[in-house]
Amino acid sequence: MRHSFDRDYWDEHWQSDRAGSPIPMAVSPPNPHLMREIDTLEPGTALDAGCGAGAEAIWLASRGWQVTGADIAEEALTRAAERAAASGVADQVQWVQADLTTWEPGTTYDLVTTHYAHPAMPQLEFYDRVASWVSKGGTLLIVGHLHHGHGHGHTDGGGEPPASASATTADITARLDPAAWDVVTAEESQRTLSGHARSPVTLHDVVVRATRRH
Repeated sequence: MRHSFDRDYWDEHWQSDRAGSPIPMAVSPPNPHLMREIDTLEPGTALDAGCGAGAEAIWLASRGWQVTGADIAEEALTRAAERAAASGVADQVQWVQADLTTWEPGTTYDLVTTHYAHPAMPQLEFYDRVASWVSKGGTLLIVGHLHHGHGHGHTDGGGEPPASASATTADITARLDPAAWDVVTAEESQRTLSGHARSPVTLHDVVVRATRRH
């Protein structure tokens, strides 16, 4: 099945998440790759591109970052704001409803991160866009679905993500000009999420962290 990954798709996706999942994404913990890669950085300004229900943005805010969380889905941002308020960090996060294929933040950030975001544009071109929003000396962290060269389903059902929504470390790092970027982490891994409906889900991840040179 092909997905458009437009606003209608993501609105329906989040409405279904509220209605049907015993452990919905709205209460999921922050991504472990973010916690590992970013925990030792000095807090500054951060953008979570495709922030969903805000787990990563809230985690960053709790560690002193001033965060902008941008997502196309109104339902996701509503729940993100509720979680931020409950966590006591509402004043450190700005939530922006935005189509990341066209939105321009008008500024750059010390950290730009994205986690499994699938906008309605080619995946690698999306990574190019978010990379352009990193300040000099800042950090880019991409966590995405690993491309295996096949796959037509969606991870929500425990299957492979569409090839159009996945990448490899080589795909991503090839887009980062070595004259402008120092690649710190480039890895492909897998992890298992327990507690989902029916059975555990194995995620195949691609993780790239890079620093923009001064």
